[in-house]
Amino acid sequence: MAEEEKTEKKSKNKLLLILVPLALLLLVAVGVAAYLLGARTAGQAPAVTEQTEEEKTGTAIGPMVDVNDFIINILDKNETRYLKAALTLEVENAETLQEVTERMPQVRDAILLLIGNKTFAELSDLQGKLQLRAEIIVRLNRMLTKGKVKGIYFTEFVVQ
Repeated sequence: MAEEEKTEKKSKNKLLLILVPLALLLLVAVGVAAYLLGARTAGQAPAVTEQTEEEKTGTAIGPMVDVNDFIINILDKNETRYLKAALTLEVENAETLQEVTERMPQVRDAILLLIGNKTFAELSDLQGKLQLRAEIIVRLNRMLTKGKVKGIYFTEFVVQ
């Protein structure tokens, strides 16, 4: 029996020798993780403040006007293709919004003529859509006198 007690004490001592350093290691790991996460969030706080300041200096969203759906024939050598699209124009201010609304037939005509000269391949990939967006902005800004179009957002774009 005395021998069993000695082996129990030895096994308890070995267990303590393993568990105590493991617990200390766990505490150190939690402390390091808390420190690193605290440093990371502290580094992000100024970026949020800077972003808010940028929004105040002119990157705020301007007034928007919807341009009704288009169904347009697009160029293709082999078959007849169509584009069904709808878009929203973001303009600088209310005065520009009023001008765009008053000149909507001219705006639609400019967009129709521009898209009608595009091929299926040009409109099928992302690069072509981005290029079309840039071309529409340039074309409309040449037309407008009271402000500019800041952005164009395709709300529907189906090529068939």
